[in-house]
Amino acid sequence: MELAAQDNSAFSLADSFKALGDPMRFEIVRIMQRDSFGVLELCSLFDVRQPAMSHHLKVLVEAGFLCSRREGNSLFYRRVLPEPSASTQSLQQLFQLIDREPVATSLYQKLRSLQEQREQRSRDFFLRNAERFRDQQDLIAGHGEYGSAIVQMVDSLELPQSSWLEVGCGEGELLGELAGNFERVVALDVSAELLQRARQRLAGVTHLDWWCKELDSSACAGEFGLVTCSMVLHHLASPAELISEMATALAPGGYLLLCDLCSHDQEWSRTSCGDLWLGFEREQLLDFAGYEGLGLHSEQFLALRNGFRVQLLIFKNQQEANT
Repeated sequence: MELAAQDNSAFSLADSFKALGDPMRFEIVRIMQRDSFGVLELCSLFDVRQPAMSHHLKVLVEAGFLCSRREGNSLFYRRVLPEPSASTQSLQQLFQLIDREPVATSLYQKLRSLQEQREQRSRDFFLRNAERFRDQQDLIAGHGEYGSAIVQMVDSLELPQSSWLEVGCGEGELLGELAGNFERVVALDVSAELLQRARQRLAGVTHLDWWCKELDSSACAGEFGLVTCSMVLHHLASPAELISEMATALAPGGYLLLCDLCSHDQEWSRTSCGDLWLGFEREQLLDFAGYEGLGLHSEQFLALRNGFRVQLLIFKNQQEANT
């Protein structure tokens, strides 16, 4: 699976203005600030036929605004966040200007509808398969294949405070391994059944709070020295939105640990395991975290026996604890 993108060193301000001169292309770049879309999704959002949309996307890729990634028989596109350099400074300034423009109401409504459709597919799967969650998860990557690596990475961190939020705790395997290291632990999951299993597993642990809901960082902004999210993002309608919420929940100088699949082409995982995304490119997760002001601290990659790969990325809140 290859990531197709233009070399940003060849960036031309004139070419970029030309690419953005079309109103539809401007809107495409605008909505891709924190999400990626398939060609057919974009056709639906903008009510155009596939050949016309493919042309617009080709222009934006050649201008250095977007990159593409193949998932099965589909192409997905996302925005490129260039590394700071003299040749890309103008491009970064253009992104900042584009992001200040509000999305049209009609397009925003279509975006919300698309997100709700993605979310409903994920919810329906887990409602049907909660009892078999572990078996299905093990088809790709069970906790035993990456849990010890997470523990080792967490143990190496100098946390600003002894508080931990695990987003998507599942049946509590990681909680059982790390909860004793923290004074305060919050376990969050949207599945009441999985959360109940985790509570039974950790019945003797008294300093755990259980949250059965989606993360709303407005209620816990800046509270956690560590936030972890393991094998959750590929099930979500908008991974970037959750990363944003988790970044807000971090204390100054705190750490976000993401554990998820590397990009792959095993399409069967959508129907068998409820996956909405076929893993992620490393650069994609770096982009999502970078938009939230998080810097990469450390990383590790694990090859699994079934052809999948897992990436463990730790990001640090760049706001220091003494500021």
